[in-house]
Amino acid sequence: MAHAYAPLTPEGRRRLAHLVVEEGWPVRRAAERFQVSPATASRWVGRYRAGQPMEDRSSRPHHSPGRLARRTERRIIALRFNRRWAPPHRLPPGPGALHRGAHPDPLRHAPPEGGGSGRRAGDAPSGAGAL
Repeated sequence: MAHAYAPLTPEGRRRLAHLVVEEGWPVRRAAERFQVSPATASRWVGRYRAGQPMEDRSSRPHHSPGRLARRTERRIIALRFNRRWAPPHRLPPGPGALHRGAHPDPLRHAPPEGGGSGRRAGDAPSGAGAL
């Protein structure tokens, strides 16, 4: 954990903004003093002037505009499981085919384990070249 006066803690951000707003320091000089970029320092000063908190903000998106409709996602998943087709980007084009890249999160709907080639890792290959 950082000490209380580290420049990247909320208290350090408040101190930088205080120097610029209350004591009249140039943003660039305060940024050099706290070893942050002028853009970052300017962002902190803007928050300070607006009375906003100096804590880190969540990077989680508020909405997902590119997400598929639930009906489309279910249709893709049904095709993958029922017909044992490849991942969505390899689905063959057909009537009502979806555009490339329109596919749900593959980790949420992964097929059950098993059903590979039948060989275990380290097994010798069988066939004409085997001894």
